[in-house]
Amino acid sequence: MRVLIVDDQKINRTLPSVLLKQAGCEVFEADSGDAALAQLREHPVDALLLDISMPGVSGMEVCAQLRKTPAWAQLLIVAYTAHALPSERNAILAAGFDELLIKPINRQSLLSALKLL
Repeated sequence: MRVLIVDDQKINRTLPSVLLKQAGCEVFEADSGDAALAQLREHPVDALLLDISMPGVSGMEVCAQLRKTPAWAQLLIVAYTAHALPSERNAILAAGFDELLIKPINRQSLLSALKLL
């Protein structure tokens, strides 16, 4: 599986990157919504681990753009966030995300969110 991890904080990309590589995934990283969209055009992936709160283009905006694009409509998009209140969870899933992964993560929650378990 090819996975793009998008988070403006390097530390938040490091753990999932290591865990996914150990699971045999090919991993790409981006530090912003704009960078994620650019990378997706160059390196198609099977799944996107996408932070919600980033400066500039937010994860919600990236998800909305991808869901409007036929080529990306079926992409597995996992919200990668610290936002865990029920109202936030509902809004995130209603925005087009397939799964919600709450920080901090562990191996099992990550692999489960990406349908690798």
